[in-house]
Amino acid sequence: MSIDAEILVARAGLARLMEPNDLTGTALVAVSGPVEAYRLITTTAGKAPAAEQQAVAELLGGDAGTRGAHRLDAGLERWRPRVDAQGPPRDLETIRRFGGGLLVPEDPAWPGQLDDLGLGAPLCLWWRGSVPPQELPATDALMAVVGSRDATEYGRQVGSQIVSELFTRGVTIVSGGAYGIDARAHEAALQVEHHGQAPPTLAIMAGGLDRFYPAGNDELLRRVEANGLLFAEVPPGTAPTRWRFLQRNRLLAALCGATLVVEARWRSGALTTARRASELGRDVGAVPGSVFSANSAGCHRLLREGSAIPVTDAAEAIELVGLPTGAPTTSGPWHGNGSTAADTRPHDGLDIQDLLLMDALPIRQPATPDKLSTVSGLGIGAVLGGLSRLQARGLAESSTDGWRRRRGG
Repeated sequence: MSIDAEILVARAGLARLMEPNDLTGTALVAVSGPVEAYRLITTTAGKAPAAEQQAVAELLGGDAGTRGAHRLDAGLERWRPRVDAQGPPRDLETIRRFGGGLLVPEDPAWPGQLDDLGLGAPLCLWWRGSVPPQELPATDALMAVVGSRDATEYGRQVGSQIVSELFTRGVTIVSGGAYGIDARAHEAALQVEHHGQAPPTLAIMAGGLDRFYPAGNDELLRRVEANGLLFAEVPPGTAPTRWRFLQRNRLLAALCGATLVVEARWRSGALTTARRASELGRDVGAVPGSVFSANSAGCHRLLREGSAIPVTDAAEAIELVGLPTGAPTTSGPWHGNGSTAADTRPHDGLDIQDLLLMDALPIRQPATPDKLSTVSGLGIGAVLGGLSRLQARGLAESSTDGWRRRRGG
């Protein structure tokens, strides 16, 4: 089935205008369709029509629809500074040069399990690799394997053993291409002989697919490309920021039938993936470790909360994808978290808009508020207010030339 070129251009353009998981944007697309939504942003000025404002507010729900950041006009203020008429054709041509393409929800090959995210589903998926999206394995044959970037030898060994056995039993390994457990999961899957069967491994990236990140995993990610598939919801040329890494985790959780956490610190991003998977009714497993290991504290936390079941070998991991998809019973968060001052990070507690703004702040050359508005996708009012809050927390500093991230912040 050939997808209408107008839809491809519209969704490619929307992916550049909107940050991942921009619920106002996905609500507009749901209400008006991608082509009309893109037209409204790029070819009109002023406020959105009242009917569309009301429909978007109703779709977001009463509480969300009344918050300033979620109003449609606030969204238009965020998106319009990013408009570039040549952007979508350029991005589509770039991904074609890399042998990939753009997968959209209108395509029969679209992985329907992503729609479980509701308005949080991606607008599209950019891809490159040796396996076309049409050959993506079924949900139950995909397992997300995630964990600490600073993996221990224990984590690498147990992860390798479980992953190798999983693939020999027909399960494709999905991870995020990062250092540590992610990299070891991809490597272990690639080391197993796969005589033309399902792809050994897939990677979901937080940045554009025109370059691989982190650079130290470039060779590994090229092997993933040569044997499997890479996805990203952001267009070529997009930098991987903290916000985009966090949002990438929801795609890992939704795409796969189960999630396995091999190692994770108390505040690891892998816990975000696990909890999102649990919320979606996917099964979650966690590998226990030493009670003296900080790298296993997150796994033990999931087990204590009841968000995951213990997995000690491949046979138990296989049970994850074979179990009913009912959400695990949770006993609620454990408040005795045992965290220390070393666990506290300067950006902890920032809301979404301030986190986006912090990611947009340059480290060296100062940027004006107008420039930060374009880079962050926020309205100028949100930028000015956010800069004051970041400055108060010691995360941003101003000069006569503009604003930049404070060194050490």
